[in-house]
Amino acid sequence: VDEEEEYECVSVLNSHTQDVKHVVWHPNQELLASASYDDTVKLYHEEEDDWVCCATLEGHESTVWSVAFDRSGERLASCSDDKTVRIWRQYKPGNEEGVACSGTDPTWKCVCNLSGYHTRTIYDVAWCHLTGALATACGDDAIRVFEESPSSDPQQPTFGLAAHVPRAHSQDVNCAVTLHCSASVLRTSVEAEPSRKKRPRVSFSRHMSLMARAVFPVSFLE
Repeated sequence: VDEEEEYECVSVLNSHTQDVKHVVWHPNQELLASASYDDTVKLYHEEEDDWVCCATLEGHESTVWSVAFDRSGERLASCSDDKTVRIWRQYKPGNEEGVACSGTDPTWKCVCNLSGYHTRTIYDVAWCHLTGALATACGDDAIRVFEESPSSDPQQPTFGLAAHVPRAHSQDVNCAVTLHCSASVLRTSVEAEPSRKKRPRVSFSRHMSLMARAVFPVSFLE
């Protein structure tokens, strides 16, 4: 925003070689992440009054549709046309784990690969900043919520499927799912309401500290 409260373009980033599908800001740093048709995730920061690419995350075998940071910003989730969700962890220079870094820039390393849960493209992913749950919107008409195992190793986290809304929509879930989370409830209610005349409602009763309401993209209203 300039002095007259008008928006001014300060940088155009051309690091990707194909379509950019999604961008998201880091929760507490001047860091931007993008997902692309070129199968990569890229991270950008400001350097000498311009924005530059500071990291390229490779590992997905097809289009990366969306990315989401966790509450701390130390981890990043990405979802892809390859039917997987990858969790990337930030390692700063001099880290205790001994992960090599280039200069003063941190290294992002894939520490978890969620595969086998989705049968088609995963279009969106969201990370709940209240409960730490992950939600995905998939082309198989389903919404899935994953919870991290409390006993899992931070360097190799494990996530389990906590809730699944099969065929909640009559078409691909590729636009949106809004998830309202509450850490104080024990009974989980998952309700699907696509923006059409026929609004199917699917509910689950499960003892877990999460209540979700699915509408449209995948995002948690904290």
